[in-house]
Amino acid sequence: MKEVLFYDFLGEVCFIAAIIFLILFLKEMFKVTEKLMKTMDGNEAAAYVSYALTEVATIFPITPSSPMPEHVDVWAAHGKKNLFGQPVRVMEMQAEAGAVGALHGLVEAGSLGTSYTASQGLMLMIPVMHRIAATCKPAVLHVAARSVGSHALSIFGDHSDVMGCRNTGWGMLCSGSVQEVMDLAGVAHLSAIKASLPMMHFFDGFRTSHEIQKVEVMPYEELDKLLDRDALYKFKHEALNPDHPTMRGGVNNPDIFFQNREAVNSYYDKLPDIVQDYMDKISEFTGRTYKLFNYYGAPDAEYVIVAMGSVTGAIEECIDAMTAEGQKVGYVQVHLYRPFSLKHFFAAMPKTVKRIAVLDRTKEPGAIGEPLYEDVCTAFQNSDRNPMIIAGRYGLSSKDVPPSHIKSVFVHLMSDSPKQHFTVGINDDVTNLSIPLVPMDIKTDGIISCKFWGFGSDGTVGANKNSIKIIGDNTDQYVQAYFEYDTKKSGGVTKSHLRFGNRPIRSTYYVKSADFVACHKEAYIKDYDIVGEIKDGGIFLLNCSWDQAALENHLKASVKRQIANKHIKFYTIDATKIAAEIGLGNRTNTVLQAAFFKLANIIPIDDAVKYMKEAIVNTYSAKGEKIVNMNCEAVERGVSGVVEIKVPEAWATAKDEAVEDMTKDLPDFVKRICIPSNLQKGDDLPVSEFLPYANGDYPVGSAAYEKRGIATNVPVWDVTKCVQCNQCSLVCPHAAIRPYLLDESEVKSAPEGFVTKKAVGKGLEKYEFRVQVSPLDCYSCGSCIKTCPVQALSFAPLDSQRKEAANWDYAQTVSIKDTGLDKFSVKGSQFKLPYLEFSGACAGCGETPYVKLLTQLYGDRLYIATPAGCMQAWAAALPCIPWTKDKNGKGTAWTNSLFEDNGEFGFGMYLALHQQREDVKNHLEALAGLIDEGSLKAAIQKWLDSYGCHNEGETTKQISADLIAELEKAQLAGKAGEEVAYLLAHKEHIGKKTVWIVGGDGWAYDIGYGGLDHIMATTENFNVLVIDNEVYANTGGQSSKATPKGAVAQFAAAGRRTNKKDLGRIMIGYGHIYVASVSMGANPAQMLKALKEAEAYDGPSIVLAYSPCINHGLVKGMSTAQMEEKKAVECGYWPLYRYNPALEAEGKNPFSLDSKEPNGKYREFLMGETRYAALTRTFPEVADQLFTEAEAAAMKRYKFYKRLATEV
Repeated sequence: MKEVLFYDFLGEVCFIAAIIFLILFLKEMFKVTEKLMKTMDGNEAAAYVSYALTEVATIFPITPSSPMPEHVDVWAAHGKKNLFGQPVRVMEMQAEAGAVGALHGLVEAGSLGTSYTASQGLMLMIPVMHRIAATCKPAVLHVAARSVGSHALSIFGDHSDVMGCRNTGWGMLCSGSVQEVMDLAGVAHLSAIKASLPMMHFFDGFRTSHEIQKVEVMPYEELDKLLDRDALYKFKHEALNPDHPTMRGGVNNPDIFFQNREAVNSYYDKLPDIVQDYMDKISEFTGRTYKLFNYYGAPDAEYVIVAMGSVTGAIEECIDAMTAEGQKVGYVQVHLYRPFSLKHFFAAMPKTVKRIAVLDRTKEPGAIGEPLYEDVCTAFQNSDRNPMIIAGRYGLSSKDVPPSHIKSVFVHLMSDSPKQHFTVGINDDVTNLSIPLVPMDIKTDGIISCKFWGFGSDGTVGANKNSIKIIGDNTDQYVQAYFEYDTKKSGGVTKSHLRFGNRPIRSTYYVKSADFVACHKEAYIKDYDIVGEIKDGGIFLLNCSWDQAALENHLKASVKRQIANKHIKFYTIDATKIAAEIGLGNRTNTVLQAAFFKLANIIPIDDAVKYMKEAIVNTYSAKGEKIVNMNCEAVERGVSGVVEIKVPEAWATAKDEAVEDMTKDLPDFVKRICIPSNLQKGDDLPVSEFLPYANGDYPVGSAAYEKRGIATNVPVWDVTKCVQCNQCSLVCPHAAIRPYLLDESEVKSAPEGFVTKKAVGKGLEKYEFRVQVSPLDCYSCGSCIKTCPVQALSFAPLDSQRKEAANWDYAQTVSIKDTGLDKFSVKGSQFKLPYLEFSGACAGCGETPYVKLLTQLYGDRLYIATPAGCMQAWAAALPCIPWTKDKNGKGTAWTNSLFEDNGEFGFGMYLALHQQREDVKNHLEALAGLIDEGSLKAAIQKWLDSYGCHNEGETTKQISADLIAELEKAQLAGKAGEEVAYLLAHKEHIGKKTVWIVGGDGWAYDIGYGGLDHIMATTENFNVLVIDNEVYANTGGQSSKATPKGAVAQFAAAGRRTNKKDLGRIMIGYGHIYVASVSMGANPAQMLKALKEAEAYDGPSIVLAYSPCINHGLVKGMSTAQMEEKKAVECGYWPLYRYNPALEAEGKNPFSLDSKEPNGKYREFLMGETRYAALTRTFPEVADQLFTEAEAAAMKRYKFYKRLATEV
């Protein structure tokens, strides 16, 4: 019996083996390949494909393209191989111009090179792009298309950058979705090699670059099959080489240049067919059809839209709905924009078309039409067809484009007299180009939509990225995630738009009707219409500290009515409290992510918990076991901490309370621009509201009206402990805590609870003293609390301190006292008005305290020039502007140009001021010769005598003020009267202004170093402040030449391998530049002395200021940034010194070393920051060596400066 069973079993095994063999045989026979699905964004898709076909990547960071080279760098650091069996060589350059220059060198020497860029970065590449194209080399650029800075900077997406490159000779291939990026990125590389021409592959910045989708991954082996090895060999064999030398880059005279240029035509004639051939092969493998011009819609369409990019999804959804109603509409999607192939274009365009609307995502002021429109018009000039063609602009700077906008275009196209040129999605009530919007309801059966309102830097976006990947990678569902940000550096509103479904998701627009909505900041429920976007019967989760009773008091009647009438399932969770108890600070993301999985029920909660914990290990293991454990606990607490709210029947008829109109006395800009924008209603503003600001010139001081109340806890001042040192005010990144001196009448007029104490200090005997916090402007960073030497500040919940808002308002009416205190002391400086307040900087920011102090010292005569980047994000984040002015209307004049030219830009401002002041001098001299002796002539002479004196700006303030007063009193006729009138018309140039060129290390050490070095080599009298946080902070923490050895950063995943550039030492080498290295938290007195000396120095000055950053990953949090600055100095990581060439004339050593001998705690300092500590976990084999070498370099540097200080 056993024998029979054994043979039966053996027979079954043989049968199963035969079946398996048959399946494998059939798979091979019919080339059936199992699809690999993965959840990723467009940037990762482009990086994945480009890695396979790249030998060397030359890179430089710029938003929103930076994640592409970041992925490539990480993969290379871990040894990932390309198709040629090598890790990609990644080389970060000093600028985009450097990246494309190196790319040119790569392809000339026979290596396949790739770069990644966007916006101004792409513009910087244009001159070299012409050269690469003209030499017929297969370079590739992947571009996350983004707005080019115009009246204002925008990091969001449109086609203004790529359209600026359409005459460079590069092939231009556009992808419209994350899946298309995955499928077509390889086409760009393969076509470049086969056609011997460079290719630009572009897709919409943010809308595609940062949208996460579940996509089918293109296997490397499939790309390998498509690679034309003969063409690759030809490219490499014909590269420059001394073994078979040729000369390239020659000079042509007019007699032959034209002919030589035309000889390249055949390359471009062949390119479209080459691209289409590769598209056909990709289509065959994927089952997705790709053409140079894809058509979608009715085969007999009479009304057709032509466009390209991410708008495709919305257009296709609109067409599906309209064709279902029997309407003859269609869409031609442009993939290959250059060369523009007439043959392929007309093959796609229905012969039945009567009217065409061409949509361009760019604006070309002064042009007859935008580029794609002009190309389509030109195409039809080359055919016997004559449809009506109209032009529309849409979606600039990632403005949302839902299907209703597309339907509006079709309705307009079908109208009796459509506008030849129109805009869609805005209200243009000035030139009247906008078309009416037509509502449209798109069926989304089978798709679950979710929306999350988060707080910038609270981790909401990161948690939702994890959630979408968990669902996408562990279920059969398709997923989509897109993230909406405002312009603040951190602390702004973030909105996460998530969709899940059993079919591919094309909805490339915001979620406006959601099955699940979460509000992660309780303050938002009072300001924004959040529940209005929830479907009937949907789920609402509110992170708050309120129980059922408190909700009655805190929720507006309109919110209650919507929850009740729409039968919304309402839940709360106190994630803020849970995160604080665990030790995660304000990082509520993991708690709320767990709560979402529990309530949304998209996957079983036990599975979700398992996947979340796996993701936590993958995400945070480099940060240490403690962080991993805390986040795992947060998952458990998030699941258990959800509270269901029973919705009272009375909510359905809740009555609105009377609301006082708070806007009647506000400035127009605040009332008409700031308030609507802050209420998330900026899309509704018409063009006419911006007529006063058409050139990008905005009024200052609007941040003071914002009062967002985003803090969880705010500082409370203990009057009994305070020693009146004013350090709390000095270090506050947002100027939300300040000291005040009150005279007797001001004390009597103060509101109840406005507690003061007797002021301490010489000359302050007649005043009372108070430290006042603005609870509605505080960010809860805790810097003031950590800095206070006597623990006179402590945290209390915001709700308990809202009454302090009235006290803050009163404090703003208190006059600024002329105390006689030295303004270059900590105490004295903080009684001065800060002309920078309530910026969009991160909580605990190390940068803003330096700049705020600069405005307190020189603000009423101060120009600040800054580069694009972190400072622009926190200093110019419209609608609320943090620069302000005093009661006399004076204040700091802030501006910027680009990233790379900040030095030259600020220098140009200085030259302009100098020239205009010279003009004033000439007119004063002329006036002096026309008038008799008297007070006016004496004032003129005093001004002329002081012109060009030492420390002129500070010394002559009163002299200039007196002169202006005398000119205003003068009653003169004739030529003298004309001179007086001229001088009064230009009186703003009588007083000496000061120019400070302020920027970060990315600008000063890298992209702008050439310009900075050039202006510093002059003898002109301007100042530079370099705020050194040792990374490109704004673009995500990429390595710069200020990044020290051993630090982990983007583009330095395995730790920086070279020492930091010693910019101060380089500048000292010139011999005529004032140079200082300072650290506020270590020695504020030395820092103030340096700022004073730099301003007084007659010549160029540069001050290097150490600034901890959120990208450093301070183990103890950003509240300890000032302490971190102190530790950096004490261990020798950051030396303090001043070099003043003026001292040489006095026979003194110009160099002063202001920091003590290192305390031997260098390694301990490094381990207090994740950017260093992470290396011990990710690359432990090199960490110790790099840290040892870094410490040795720091000690060597200190010894060098010590020798310099002892020279006679």
